[in-house]
Amino acid sequence: MTALILFASFAVLLIVGVPIAIALGASTMLTLCYLGLPAAVVGQRFFTAIDSSSIMAIPLFVLAGNLMTYGGISKRIVEFASTAVGNIRGSLFYVMVVSCAFFAALSGSAPATVIAIGSMLYPEMIKRKYPAERTAGLLVASGGLGPIIPPSIIMVIYGTLTAGSIGDLFKSGMVVGLMLTSVLIIVCAILSVKENWPVSGNRISMSNLLHGFVKAFFAVLLPIVVLGGIYTGIMTPTESAAVAVAYAFVVGVFIYRELPFSGLFKVLVASGKGSAIVLFIMALSNGFSWLFTVGGISRFMISSINSMHLSAMMFCLIAALLLLFLGVFLEGIATIVLMVPLLWPIAEALGVNVIHFGMIVCLANVIGAMTPPVAVIIFSAASVTGQKMGAISRGLMPYFIGYLVVFFAVVFIPDISTFIN
Repeated sequence: MTALILFASFAVLLIVGVPIAIALGASTMLTLCYLGLPAAVVGQRFFTAIDSSSIMAIPLFVLAGNLMTYGGISKRIVEFASTAVGNIRGSLFYVMVVSCAFFAALSGSAPATVIAIGSMLYPEMIKRKYPAERTAGLLVASGGLGPIIPPSIIMVIYGTLTAGSIGDLFKSGMVVGLMLTSVLIIVCAILSVKENWPVSGNRISMSNLLHGFVKAFFAVLLPIVVLGGIYTGIMTPTESAAVAVAYAFVVGVFIYRELPFSGLFKVLVASGKGSAIVLFIMALSNGFSWLFTVGGISRFMISSINSMHLSAMMFCLIAALLLLFLGVFLEGIATIVLMVPLLWPIAEALGVNVIHFGMIVCLANVIGAMTPPVAVIIFSAASVTGQKMGAISRGLMPYFIGYLVVFFAVVFIPDISTFIN
């Protein structure tokens, strides 16, 4: 009965249009009243969800991403990527992929990557007669690298929920992110010939490369400092996020001088809003997930799956498909904080590696975020490009298939996720 009240109330609230975070909190309160538990428990669970030093990395990385965008760092990354690609057919498509990969190593957020890179590249590409739908679709696919290439907000959340090593997740994310980047470049190479994309850009030369590198030196140095500190063990992810904020502030204000002190308030407000949304969902969903344990739902699920005698691989496939399905209807972070506390104990009991399962969760989250109707990345691209969701989805399709290929490769070949750790 506990499960029925919890899920039924949550579903009804979603159907009538209540925001996900509020629906989570309201259904939790209703179920607590049914169980006769004190309301103070809710506040305790909400506080516990975000009372972690690892969680501090989330607002810090959000702030660092905004400082990079407003401070001219992302612009210089695009310029350097352009000099590195040259004047091959469809060159600006490759510039978009490479720029998003670089920015992903700075922000950890798909919407931030889409908005930062898309606002600079998309108007120029349309001016040069690049196909609008295909360009918007690639922007969505390239922006999806944000939560995969570390540092990643999603990985920080997953690591906090499972007690997995965030540093090891970041290492695996780098491997999977480079795979996705390579797949997107291959798809672009095929489509550039098939669809006769424009030729634009300057020829590759050592002088152009050197000039572009010098201009973008401080921008390129940032991911090296942040990720190098994590991988060498000098800094924790949270400490690296703080370093990223300080570095982006100094570069944007004092070196590039594109971020005036008067603009800092705008950056702080935008970062506060972005962080609050993530933390609010995490806090409210923790109470929701806690009721699974109190009501015996988790034990029932574990015993039911154990009675089916599933192999670890088959469970990973079922979990992957379930996460993909939920990602169509739920916002990504809500899906993770709802489902990981339920699925991970089962995966752990079956001997699934925590890093392997983390890569499945992160990739499913990204693919769900580019699948209508709740497609956060597509909405972000629409705000930049002015394209409708249907048009962007059509342009996205070849790249989306590439994502699915990598996703199922990660599901069925655990070594892709774990060999580097």
